[in-house]
Amino acid sequence: MVYKQWNLAVLIVILIFYGVGNSVAASSTATGTVFLDTNGNQVKDNNEEGLPGVRVSNGEDIVQTDANGQYTLAVSDDTILFVIKPRGFMTPIDENRLPKFYYVHKPHGSPDGLKYAGIAPTGPLPESIDFPLTEQPEADTFKVLVFGDTQPYNMQEIEWLAHDVVEEVIGTDAVFGISLGDLVGDDLSLFHPLNEVMATVGIPWYNVYGNHDMNFLATDDRYADETFERVYGPTCYSYDWGPVHFINIDNVYFHRDEEDRPRYLGEIGERQLTFIRNDLALVPKDQLIVVSMHIPLKEMRDVEKLMNLLGSRPHTLSLSAHTHFQRDDFVGPEHGWHGDDAHHHHNHATTSGSWWTGAFDEVGIPHTTMRDGAPNGYGIFTFTGNQYSIRFKAARRPANYQMNVWAPWEVVSEETGETDVIVNVFGGTKRSTVEIRVSEDGEWQPMTYMPQEDPYYKALKARDDTNHLERKLHTALRETMKPQLKEDSELPQRGKRLSGIVKSSHIWQAKLPVDVPKGTHVIYVRTTDMFGQIFTGRRIIRVR
Repeated sequence: MVYKQWNLAVLIVILIFYGVGNSVAASSTATGTVFLDTNGNQVKDNNEEGLPGVRVSNGEDIVQTDANGQYTLAVSDDTILFVIKPRGFMTPIDENRLPKFYYVHKPHGSPDGLKYAGIAPTGPLPESIDFPLTEQPEADTFKVLVFGDTQPYNMQEIEWLAHDVVEEVIGTDAVFGISLGDLVGDDLSLFHPLNEVMATVGIPWYNVYGNHDMNFLATDDRYADETFERVYGPTCYSYDWGPVHFINIDNVYFHRDEEDRPRYLGEIGERQLTFIRNDLALVPKDQLIVVSMHIPLKEMRDVEKLMNLLGSRPHTLSLSAHTHFQRDDFVGPEHGWHGDDAHHHHNHATTSGSWWTGAFDEVGIPHTTMRDGAPNGYGIFTFTGNQYSIRFKAARRPANYQMNVWAPWEVVSEETGETDVIVNVFGGTKRSTVEIRVSEDGEWQPMTYMPQEDPYYKALKARDDTNHLERKLHTALRETMKPQLKEDSELPQRGKRLSGIVKSSHIWQAKLPVDVPKGTHVIYVRTTDMFGQIFTGRRIIRVR
């Protein structure tokens, strides 16, 4: 009888323990202080004051700190708490210039079985989770660098990224940078060497989660981003810089199909939509909102829900990458937008171009022309108040290289009026105007907006396909001769085969004038983009 009573008592204690434990896990609260870190040691010293009115979030709910800089938020066993950086302040940044604005609370850590390391167990919730901020000046006008899909699959491609793109932006006057997902190409061990290269730019760098940044051995979407979170923190967060409010979101929904293969689709999901709703409720309506994501806006299953949250705000911009070509969409009511003017969605060019493919140049870097015929490159965004402008910059090209003008080298004089001139304006949109004239004293004539496959890339791809067999034979020769080669590099390297062509959304077309006299002439092309920026291009032809 005593034995049975003892067992019953133990059972009751165990049940109480687990019941209380589960109750605490479900209703735990985190508290802490957002403070002005005057000495920069990232620890709240007794003489350092809390900052009132600063927003703090658990990824869904948002609270503002009280008069003493204190906050309280509910947490689960899978929560990342973060401070929403206010204007005029900065969070700590680490040795790789990554902003550290968050605290990960995962007492049990990431699940086992992931190919790449997730988060180690963080243990019990600390008594106080404090967020240090330091003061910094932030002007009404500032620049931001924007990269799409750096996406290296190996260290060789990180080297190409370093030499092709990163070296030229070191010392930039931009105040921070954003990468729009696909930071790496499936090999998540490359996060660290990539970050080391990006750190050389010398500015803070914010990162968006992409489909090639997922942990493919995850069981579902909840755990696919564990490695990303270990390195970069939350996948959905916001911050202010100057007069602009930035929101970075995760719109890559990971799942496994019926055969247990990893798949993804474009979706934000209800948790992030709740965060965005709560976030926007604390942002003045006349403030510019910039939403950065990876998959293009119109490819998301819940695009209308996001557009409804942005409502009729007069100043919004959204950014994506993913496609490896540049395109601008002007989104209207058909996708849930209700503003007076269409919402501008900019699908950005990629720094990796067409996945580092194509023939090598004189310094051993593939030309990696994008599928729309534009070169690989990046964006320079200028923000002034609630206005913005975008300038595309081709990698290792002059800043004024903004278009390719295609026309035959020689034209029979009787056929000039039937000869097409095709212009690919790399950063052009349907709101751009493009004009053409022949010779300096010719009259400017409008060109017609005609999206189509880029003729230069089409010819490049045809030649590449023709050489594909030669490339295969070359590879076979390398394998055959390996025993005789001292080094693998003794045979010349060949670039990877180019990817498929797409219709470019930034091409204009016109006929040459009918009365061009015989001789050598210069074709001039002038474009004015939606921001009023003017760029020019030239091409020499002979009329015989």
